[in-house]
Amino acid sequence: MNVYDFDQTIYRGDSTVDFYFYCLRHKPLMLRSIPGTIGGFALYGARLWDKTQAKQQMYRFLNAIGDTEQMVKQFWRSHIRNIKPWYIEKTRQEDDVIISASPEFLLKPACELLGIRYLMASRVDPDSGKYTGVNCWGEEKVRRFREVFGDRQIETFYSDSLSDTPLAREAKTAWIVRGDELIPWAEWETCKKK
Repeated sequence: MNVYDFDQTIYRGDSTVDFYFYCLRHKPLMLRSIPGTIGGFALYGARLWDKTQAKQQMYRFLNAIGDTEQMVKQFWRSHIRNIKPWYIEKTRQEDDVIISASPEFLLKPACELLGIRYLMASRVDPDSGKYTGVNCWGEEKVRRFREVFGDRQIETFYSDSLSDTPLAREAKTAWIVRGDELIPWAEWETCKKK
């Protein structure tokens, strides 16, 4: 079983940011949500809000979308091409798992298009932008994996970020992804400590 982060790992870019700007182009009423988004991330930067609160504030833009499910489907028609070729051509398996901090409603259609059955992501209401749990990040990814798969061994783990170290430690082999380059996790950790 291979486990992957999504954004900047198998997807070139950040799918949430790309979706935000895609929606902004198609739903100009979203402009009204920008001051609240900036304010939310300012409070996060000042350590007055946690990451979940700041992201929930940002997701309030979904109120201006209308049919979020339809907008997500339209988004993936043009953005599925951002899936990195190394994933499709070299590592994809039937039992792949995606674990991401991005919202589940956004990643689910992409996973369906790719034939990925297992997705664990942040649970965000697609209409209101409210979280129905915590941001799927750091230790939360391990908790979510164990909730579904128990003690099952992760063969190989891929991520672009050392914030995923808790999940990388659960895998036999772990790789840091930089663009299309795969770097052994321990090598990258050592490099970053210097």
